[in-house]
Order: sequence, then structure tokens, then C-alpha cells
Amino acid sequence: MRGFAATTDYDWFESLIRLSPRPAEINFWRSGSDVPFKALRPGEPLFFKLKQPRHAIAGFGFFAYFSPLPIAVAWDVYGQANGARTLREFRESLFRARISDARDERRDLWAGCILLNQPVFFPEEDWIRAPEEWTPTVGQGMTLDLSHGEGKRIWDECLVKSRGERILDSQPVPGGGFPLMMPRLGPRSFHIAVFDSYGRRCAVTGESTLPALAAAHIRIDGELPAHTVNNGILLRADIQKLFVAGYVTVNSDSEFLVSSRLVREFSNGHEYERLQGTKIRLPEDPSARPLAEALWWHNEERFLG
Repeated sequence: MRGFAATTDYDWFESLIRLSPRPAEINFWRSGSDVPFKALRPGEPLFFKLKQPRHAIAGFGFFAYFSPLPIAVAWDVYGQANGARTLREFRESLFRARISDARDERRDLWAGCILLNQPVFFPEEDWIRAPEEWTPTVGQGMTLDLSHGEGKRIWDECLVKSRGERILDSQPVPGGGFPLMMPRLGPRSFHIAVFDSYGRRCAVTGESTLPALAAAHIRIDGELPAHTVNNGILLRADIQKLFVAGYVTVNSDSEFLVSSRLVREFSNGHEYERLQGTKIRLPEDPSARPLAEALWWHNEERFLG
């Protein structure tokens, strides 16, 4: 099992530890959005290594998902769990982190969003000594082997110091050893993963303006894991609201259906009627496509007919 010690500003850390209640999902963002994050697999820990002069491990979280996002979208989904009190503060933090000081105010800024579940933040007296191998040339972070050496020391100390925290969905390694996190999405990272699985386009209209899109859960009765991509669909925000309310649905043939009650109850809705029978755009990855049983449930239990 691997871990990754990632450099972070104290301002980001302090902003998060001040939140009450503490968020179950956070965005460990970085200024570069063009380079994918491949250091961890879902469920492996990322350690918060504070910059000098503190130079210590101050907490950790479990990697869930990576996505490059405009900060307006990251703020809409994560809010203060981005480690900033306001969108303006988030934007200014990103400006400060950029290598170049050049600003282009004509377009929104993007960040590389490393999405973490179940973060743990240590009080200063419990901060952990940084890896011995850490040098000023390390840069954004370093990968650690948690089975021996400095990686094992840091992980063992994290487990001891987090004894008062609830580390959810953990399970033992076969044959013994330290606990692992189940690589599950939370409600926030689910939203972003559904965005990406649909190519960031509404499944019905093809709309690609990110702030105008929203992910919807299909089946919500607890019979299916809630935050899995194949129990989600990406829709334009107005259509997503109608889907949640049951005025529209998608059948097992991937056709978009509109309830007759939409026009009858609101004396409007003809724009949506024109979409009746539209074949939705499905994710390229077959494993991300809506489950038949989820669609059946929405048709039978949620759709108003």
C-alpha cells in the first residue's frame, strides 16, 4: 500500500480545522490542472505535509478521485471544504500558487482537484515529523511505501494519533496489517465523477456549460450504493430538478420521457415535451452507464407518469 505526502499551505489547513462540523470530504487542490494525479489509488492515504517553517505531517485523508475543474465549479460542489472561506479567497489562493503572476480575468481559473474522503486533522502537539528523505527539491510531494521505513512510521503514528477519530468504511488487510479504506465516492466526489463519466455534457441536451450541469442520483431507496457512478446521470440543472421531482425519467431503452403532469400542473413545459423520446448520451465506459434496476426503480417509484 502506498501513501503520498503532499506539500500544503498552513492557510488551507487552518481554514479546514476551523470548520464545524468538520467536512467528510475535502478538496486538496493544486494550481496545475493539466497533469493528472496518479500517485495514489482510491482508498490510499494522502498526508498533509505543511510547508516550512512548520515542516510536519498535520493530518491525512483518503484519496477518492481526481478531476481538473474550474474553481467556480469546485466551489459550487465543495464550498468551504476547498480550504477557503469564500470563492474570492479561493481564487486569490490559486493566484498566489501559480508559477506565473500573469492573470487572465477573461476566463475562470482551473485547479487540479484531488478529492479526499474522511480527513483527519491533528492538533499541533500531535503533528508528525516529516519523512527523513524530504529535501527542499521534493516539490509538491513524495510517494511513501507504508509497509516499511519512513512510510510505515508515519502511517503507524497517524493511526495512533487518530484513535479518537472515526475512520469510516475501513477494513483489515488480508493476513493482518494496517486498515485500508474502501474506495468509495462520497456525495461530493460522486457529483464530479458523474460529470466526467458523461464527458461533462448533459445526457439529454448535450449542454456543456459546467455551471449549468448537475448530477442526479437515480435510485434513492437504499437498495443500491448511493454514490456510485452507475447510479447517477448528468443533466442540465433544470432537467435535473425535474428528474428528482419525478416529472421526467429515462426508460430502459435510454429514452427520455416527460410526464403529462408537467404541462397540466404548470401550464407550461412545452420545451421539455419537445425532448420526449430523445435517446440519451451514455458514458463511453460501460461500467458507468445507468444500472437497469436503478432506471426501473425511477420509472416505477419516482416518475409521475
